[in-house]
Amino acid sequence: MKTSAATAIVSKHYVRRGRAYVFGPGKADLLERIQKTGSIAAAAKEMEMSYMRAWQLVKGMNRGWREPLVITTRGGAKRGGTAISATGKEVLRLYRKLETAADQATAATATNFDALLK
Repeated sequence: MKTSAATAIVSKHYVRRGRAYVFGPGKADLLERIQKTGSIAAAAKEMEMSYMRAWQLVKGMNRGWREPLVITTRGGAKRGGTAISATGKEVLRLYRKLETAADQATAATATNFDALLK
């Protein structure tokens, strides 16, 4: 009798330019949360990440692309803010599309593995 859970193939995808990793699952999640909250600090808090680490990731993302992915405005809670640029939205859309396509491509193989496992 087979009582185990279904098999899943889990993969992580990274966008690399030369030797530099310019985008991946952590940056995608951070970008998504910045888009939702309008704040690097709030996004970092949701991810249980330090503000400094989130800010380093944002700076890295902004350096790696022709246009910044995250736009920041100084001024604190009343006048400042953070938004995702049009390029940021497109990079995030393409990355999520890649994840979906990879999940769909591996689903049949996971089923095949499942049939062979105890």
